[in-house]
Amino acid sequence: MPTKGRTMRFKKASALCIALATVAVACGDDNNSSSGATNAPAATAAPGGTTAPGGTTASGGTSAPAAGGSVVIATDLPLQGASHDASTDTNNAVALLLEQTGGKAGNFTVTMKTYDDSTAAKGGWDDATCAKNANDHVANTAEVAVMGTYNSGCAKIEVPVLNQDPSGPMLMVSHANTNPGLTKAWDPGEPDKYYPSGTRNYARIIATDDFQGQADAQFAKQDLKVTKCVVLNDAQTYGVGVATAFKDEAKKQGIEIVADEAWDAKQPNYTALFEGFKSLNPDCVFLGGINDNNGEQLIRDKVAVLGANDGAVKLIAPDGFTGYPTVQKLAEAQGMYISFAGLPASELIKAGGAGAKFVTDFKAKYGHDPASAYAIYGAAAAQYIMAAIAASDGTRKGVRDAAFSGKITIPADQSIIGKEFSIDAKSGDVSVRDMSIQLLKDNVETFLKPWPVG
Repeated sequence: MPTKGRTMRFKKASALCIALATVAVACGDDNNSSSGATNAPAATAAPGGTTAPGGTTASGGTSAPAAGGSVVIATDLPLQGASHDASTDTNNAVALLLEQTGGKAGNFTVTMKTYDDSTAAKGGWDDATCAKNANDHVANTAEVAVMGTYNSGCAKIEVPVLNQDPSGPMLMVSHANTNPGLTKAWDPGEPDKYYPSGTRNYARIIATDDFQGQADAQFAKQDLKVTKCVVLNDAQTYGVGVATAFKDEAKKQGIEIVADEAWDAKQPNYTALFEGFKSLNPDCVFLGGINDNNGEQLIRDKVAVLGANDGAVKLIAPDGFTGYPTVQKLAEAQGMYISFAGLPASELIKAGGAGAKFVTDFKAKYGHDPASAYAIYGAAAAQYIMAAIAASDGTRKGVRDAAFSGKITIPADQSIIGKEFSIDAKSGDVSVRDMSIQLLKDNVETFLKPWPVG
């Protein structure tokens, strides 16, 4: 998924770069959005005048322009429906990053503006709202970059609009989009159709579904010893993509795909669907999709018909089911395996360093652990955007160019995700490919093991 692209390392000794004033260029489905968008207050300096893991810089290069000013980072997330908790904590994490950096990126003062790309009617992200948000981002001249989106399908609507911004392609950095087609050849016409200007403006700091589906299938065969899998998808961009990746790798692993179907999110129950699978004698069910699409009912009916998840028929799901308190507390969901295209907060704590500090600071400020591991990755995406702003002239074009210069690296001792990372200047993919397998047990997603990916 991501390819490595790094050149100049930020120096630890210059960790105050973003919070202070100098930086080297070499560090380098209805209503909502603007009507529902809100401005967060300007961040205040961290207690004691210290910088948090947002501060980054580099040695060498030419100086950034002396003139500063105020710029806005937008967040674009589903704030209604099943993703509400994860999205709210993602906004909280970005706000905490801005607070700890004193709201400064080089010479620039940075504030955030939140957008909701969901509707109450859909209970999740909405095509029309994503399209409206994209146009509102372009229209708001104070905005220089977007952190988001959460859903790959929404990104595929927004990225082409931002890409054609007359003032220069507008940068978007996602913390959660895992569909490969946004950055690499996947479905016909991808990824070029998302970049009509011919210039890449989209990046992400998370591994993609070709790796996630691969990891899930390898884990299913090598650790769970399954031989026959039912593969379901929710008929959306993300779900179809991760299900396809799982199927392709499962076949290589010697797993027979005994059924491959889409589930209808509008169905009241799926008893008949699973009854139809009984005669196929599966020992595995893979759910390619997101919980928002009636996933909890799907889980209930899987257990009702095919038995508990720690029994003969294992239940495996990708990160579309991670970070949902309602899933975690669902009795029928216990024993299911959930992958995550990164490292959960618990592992960042164990690793120590900047990642552990940020997670600890988050809990101290908000009184609870992040509802989703993606909240921390949202802050890391904003951390990269801040570094790009610091290395730019403060224009949209300048921020995008800095982000894709191949000269920005967030070092491990400052990285919110605990590892050095950078963005490939050609693809926009991240240099780090972490994959985790988690077990849902006693109402908690428990880290089971890391899974290496190619």
